[in-house]
Amino acid sequence: MRVVPVLDLLNGAVVRGVAGKRSEYRPVVSRLASRPDPLTVARAFRSELGLDTLYVADLDAIVHDRPNWEIYRQLVLDGFTLWVDAGLRDLKTAEQLLTCGADAVIVGLETWPGPEPLAGLCHAVGSERVIFSLDLQAGRSLGDRTHWSSDDADRIAAQAAAAGVNRAIVLDLSSVGVNNGVATVDLCRKLRETYPGWELITGGGVRHGDDLFALRQAGIDGVLVASALHDARVTRADIERIVKSGTGDRGPGN
Repeated sequence: MRVVPVLDLLNGAVVRGVAGKRSEYRPVVSRLASRPDPLTVARAFRSELGLDTLYVADLDAIVHDRPNWEIYRQLVLDGFTLWVDAGLRDLKTAEQLLTCGADAVIVGLETWPGPEPLAGLCHAVGSERVIFSLDLQAGRSLGDRTHWSSDDADRIAAQAAAAGVNRAIVLDLSSVGVNNGVATVDLCRKLRETYPGWELITGGGVRHGDDLFALRQAGIDGVLVASALHDARVTRADIERIVKSGTGDRGPGN
């Protein structure tokens, strides 16, 4: 299982996400990095924790449709592998992100228009470069579900699979940054049984290293972490133990 640190960007700085209450997000105070600028925080993840694949949640793009293109370029030039969530709404922006150097684009339920455009995206850029994000808030699916024909997470996942998705994130924003444990484990177990070939990723609410092992035992291939890294509740030793113990895990890149 891989551990992927999250950079939540707002006004060009790394902020601490808490429960999806974006108006309350503030620049991160971290035990790893002295400043909240993205390059400093990213370099700390690499030097202190050995992590160089980053999930970039660009709230400037998601909320205001203003992607931080220059930040993406800086991170790529510095050697980081990026999964970028820029509030995707169309194929053109996805292609721009990949041209900018993103390794994969995040297609979030919160902003993406539906399964038919998702199928077009998977065909155009390749399913391996698309990660579908099943975005939830307190267990309820986010975004305009008009074109998904349902607000049920299982049915949305089925439509995503039919569109060609084989990499997926399951994330409940209400759990992010609140240190109460990951709320999506049961749903992830169901999805693992239904889609054994998926690379399945979750996060939100990781408290400590033991949570990582519980997620691996649930069949999860990757976990997104931010607050627990900044607070040193998940350490380099925890990460190295989970990586070494997961040599038989599924999913590309593990």
